[in-house]
Amino acid sequence: MLEIKQADFEKEVLNGGKVALDFYSTECPPCEALAPKFEGLSELYGEEIKFIKIFRQENRELAESLDIKGSPTVIFFDNGKQVGEKLAGGIKRSDLIRNLDNMIAPDKVKQIKSKIKPIVSEYDTIILGGGPGGLTAGLYLCQARINAVLIDTMLPGGQVSTTHQVSNYPGFIDPQPGFMLAHHMSEQTKVCGTQFKVAVDVTSVDLEKKNVVVDEFETIHAKKIIISTGASPRLIGAQGERELKGNGISYCATCDAKYFHDKEVIVIGGGNSAIEEADFITKFASKVTIIHQFDHLQANKEAQEKAFANPKIEFIFDTEARKFERHGAGVKVDIENIKTGEKATLKTDGVFIFIGMVPNTQMFAGKLETDNWGYIKTDEDMRTSMNDIFAVGDIRSKKYRQITTAVADGTIAAIAITKELDS
Repeated sequence: MLEIKQADFEKEVLNGGKVALDFYSTECPPCEALAPKFEGLSELYGEEIKFIKIFRQENRELAESLDIKGSPTVIFFDNGKQVGEKLAGGIKRSDLIRNLDNMIAPDKVKQIKSKIKPIVSEYDTIILGGGPGGLTAGLYLCQARINAVLIDTMLPGGQVSTTHQVSNYPGFIDPQPGFMLAHHMSEQTKVCGTQFKVAVDVTSVDLEKKNVVVDEFETIHAKKIIISTGASPRLIGAQGERELKGNGISYCATCDAKYFHDKEVIVIGGGNSAIEEADFITKFASKVTIIHQFDHLQANKEAQEKAFANPKIEFIFDTEARKFERHGAGVKVDIENIKTGEKATLKTDGVFIFIGMVPNTQMFAGKLETDNWGYIKTDEDMRTSMNDIFAVGDIRSKKYRQITTAVADGTIAAIAITKELDS
């Protein structure tokens, strides 16, 4: 693998045949997660494709000319022409492989794949999910000298990393940016000694054998498993929603609000997340219309008062969205008043949906006892209905789901596991 500077770009990339080019930065967790994958694939594909790294912070002019907006970003070249996808952020091994395979002949791909040897890794505890509950469990386990590995299909932090501000986490007088709080939690656990395998594909989970297969070739086995896979935004289920997800409809204000500077958006929902995120969006948007199915908001009083006092926010109550449709660069939303049946169509630049969450239990559906809403039942030590399997955080059946309750869950599970392993 080669590292270059801007002056080498023409020789090594534009005239370099088939090239995979990684723009990285320092103090960049996604870059750290990508590095071993990029290096490992260079050993497999290196005879066919040149793997090159370039330090983005010292080569900004080149990065800007290639429309590189973040780190890491991997782009692919074939005889001087950019090909394939531009990959950025939490880049998965499978994303890289897909693009690399498309650059070479099928017989070469088959030959390379034959070199991939399955491996087995052994740990005391597997933590599935890197939100606050999983990170806290990892911290307590490593401090107890328990050999633990944290596995996440994304980067560590969970929903906290996409929350613009956290104002109620103990120890901080001022509200904290969610991504920084998540970063501090992640780094503390990593420095302590818990191993991280993040931005990976989880191929399979076998709770009975306590095996987790990642990236199709590595089987990770442990004595205990902590499930901390959290929850995902609930979809409305209206026509056109799935088609426009990520292309006009968003579920993350921190991620996407910045793209609506001086534009008008719709926010759907009336709970804490919807109202707090709507207020955040007004830092960018010129107008936010909140659509809520009830005649009053469910958010806490402080959030409500702030929203009602915000001149950029308007409200439509007793109303639900029925259909989403592309309208030029924006979105057309068909709505219906659920009391009167009156229908209308709104045109907007974008839509944000915050109507609750659903548990991420797809990998082990039907294996563990759950409540009526699909959340995993546990005892007071976070043990599930299956021996040696624990559940913490938002995936767990409980009354309140907060960062602080997830942290408490992770603490309890780690202490219980430590006592069992030490006995």
